[in-house]
Amino acid sequence: MNLALRDIRHQKSRFIQTCLGLGLLLGVVMSMSGIYRGLFTDATGILNATAADIWVVQQDTSGPFAATSRIPEEIKYRIRAVPGVGQASALSFQNIQSERHGQPFRFFLVGYELAGMGGPPSIVAGRPIRQKHYEIVVDRAMKIGLGEKLRLGGDDYTIVGHTAKMVSSAGDPVAYVTLPDAQKIQFKDDNNAIRNSREKLSGQIERLPLLSPNQASQLTPQIARIAGSTHIVNTVVARLAPGADLALVQDRISRWNHFRPLTGKDQEHILTEGMIKKAKMQLGLFRAILLVISGVIISLIIYTMTLDKLRVIATLKLIGTRNRVIVGLILQQSLLMGVIAYVIGFTLIALTRDKFPRRLDLVPIDLQLLFGIVILICIGASLVGIRKALRVEPAEALGG
Repeated sequence: MNLALRDIRHQKSRFIQTCLGLGLLLGVVMSMSGIYRGLFTDATGILNATAADIWVVQQDTSGPFAATSRIPEEIKYRIRAVPGVGQASALSFQNIQSERHGQPFRFFLVGYELAGMGGPPSIVAGRPIRQKHYEIVVDRAMKIGLGEKLRLGGDDYTIVGHTAKMVSSAGDPVAYVTLPDAQKIQFKDDNNAIRNSREKLSGQIERLPLLSPNQASQLTPQIARIAGSTHIVNTVVARLAPGADLALVQDRISRWNHFRPLTGKDQEHILTEGMIKKAKMQLGLFRAILLVISGVIISLIIYTMTLDKLRVIATLKLIGTRNRVIVGLILQQSLLMGVIAYVIGFTLIALTRDKFPRRLDLVPIDLQLLFGIVILICIGASLVGIRKALRVEPAEALGG
């Protein structure tokens, strides 16, 4: 006869309720572990999909994800000419905030060259972008069907394809357009702003002492066209040719003024240690707090269950039951409670993980480590009840 199971059947309702409560608590711990891992995956998603060895950005900035970086598009030709560079492409990044169907609508827009790097890593529905203008590929999380229109920068873009689980470091779904379209959306002013800018520029040119009014009127359109150029990008990414030395190529590019070459490892460090470090620390702290709370709850429940059966324990001692049987009774109940709660928590998260607004990555090593921690917590929590049980005198079984 197993005394632990028999006692659990006697207090079945309390035991089940406790396991459910602990299961929900452990489910929250698992979800935080999954979000913790998901933060890293989301932060490095675009970085890994681009698979670039070098990211050339504006001098004194930390790259297109962490800071504003603007460089001329033609720099890509100079990068391609650097010995050791096998491929180089210009990319544009921007956050888009608008409204759709009366609700806030936010996503991260990537502009890329059709034959270059940085485009959608995979298409799960529809097709890739084939035309230079007015086509867009979006993530499924944006919930826009194929063939629908999305208005950006005054133009309508047709949804031609879907990607899956492509998000920015902030968790916003990613959309892809061609680089010329992205530059127009990001850098081109509307008609009113262009007219105001030209009038202001015309007045400044006319005040120049060396120009006649006729010369000023002829120069204004040309200067306005140059000043309003949208041939600007946020970064130029490059892959090395086979056998090329990364440090040597980076050194060659770093000699140029106004540009900073960052390696893929540099960008990963900026994203994970700079942008999401505090969020990861906060999640880690919450996990630790919830585990401590779980241990306290298990200790209280086991201690309460032990108090309820002190007379039974005294009777067992009176008839000559060894202490290890009593210890086994309490320890088995504690471990069984922890294991059942763990299974409930895991089942809950497995069924609801796709409903979370942020990615949940349930890594096996994290789940195994959490299971080991739960077992240790159960063993430690049972010590309070065991200590109380071992102090019970057999004579208490005869008390009133």
